[in-house]
Amino acid sequence: MRILIAGGGSGGHIYPALAVARALRERRADVELAWLGGRRGLEGSLVPPAGIPLQRLWLRSLRSTDLSPHLLLDPLRLAAACPQAAALLLRPRPDAIFSTGGYVALPVLGAAALLRIPSLLWEGNLVPGRSTRLTARLATVISTSFGATCRALGGDCHVTGTPIRSLAGIERDAARAHFEAGPDEPVVLVFGGSQAVARFDAAVGEALPQLVERALVLHVTGDRSYAEALRRREALPPERRRRYRPYPFLRDEMGEALLAADLVVGRAGSSTLAEATAVGLPLVVVPYPHAAGHQRANARALAEAGAAVLIADEQFDGAALLRAVAILDDAPRLAAMRAASRELGRPGAAAANAAIVLALGARTELPDGPQLDRLARGLA
Repeated sequence: MRILIAGGGSGGHIYPALAVARALRERRADVELAWLGGRRGLEGSLVPPAGIPLQRLWLRSLRSTDLSPHLLLDPLRLAAACPQAAALLLRPRPDAIFSTGGYVALPVLGAAALLRIPSLLWEGNLVPGRSTRLTARLATVISTSFGATCRALGGDCHVTGTPIRSLAGIERDAARAHFEAGPDEPVVLVFGGSQAVARFDAAVGEALPQLVERALVLHVTGDRSYAEALRRREALPPERRRRYRPYPFLRDEMGEALLAADLVVGRAGSSTLAEATAVGLPLVVVPYPHAAGHQRANARALAEAGAAVLIADEQFDGAALLRAVAILDDAPRLAAMRAASRELGRPGAAAANAAIVLALGARTELPDGPQLDRLARGLA
């Protein structure tokens, strides 16, 4: 069976698609995967190492928002990519398409609809983006992370959660030992997403002396801030330096970091929230203030469910970080947040989406709602 994955741009589009790709391979050994992306996005560096052949459309999967010639060129590239996508879908013709939306989905799902190739479009934000609203009517089936998104998009829509990396086989005790956390030592994971976040780095820097008195801190800084984080670490008293662990990235070790943590401080991207809730972690979310407010809506949903504390980006500084981390001293509240987070978790979202794609490719009946829910919750 040939499955085409269409997606590109940021990690929020690519990492969920990679998770579904892994689930497809696990569920069906003979599946042939191909990936159709765009220019400028992260797919060029993330997809080939996963062993998936990558082709690129002429359009740029990350659009320009600043004043530049690309504001005029991007619509022309999109127009040229439509016949290009149709030609690529014909050789060889896939049995089904899985797309994580974004700019790349526009020509691909348009061509798929014309060629009658079944497709699954996944949307991870509570408020669907502009391209998702445009392409939803072209997709055969839609999957989402939030029930409200299904109600907004309509069609044949299923709530599966956000596909994430597999956390199977990772034990909490082993993960904590990996980061040298003591048996009763609180662990805070500070993670700004796939891009470096200056506001997070500044808040950690302001609060660091008091922060390491309360917890062991795992801080994902990005490349640009890593050297400064190391200097901050050396400025701490020698007996406290082991409690501050900065990392430029935690790609292979992120699963261990999540299992080791007692609290996550991060943005409100769909993947960040999904990974934290998959292991029942309480969250402190600082939504990215731009991108049409998608992250604010995501964060509000978790805060209203009792799984997260919401802090506005402009209010997040060292003092706000210290107030938030004080949750660790409130055992009843922490337990309630863990339970709420666990209820929201969908660790099997990748398997649920893979099951839909394989059914589309085989032209068989889709799994019903209860089946998909059991898969998404990791119960099947």
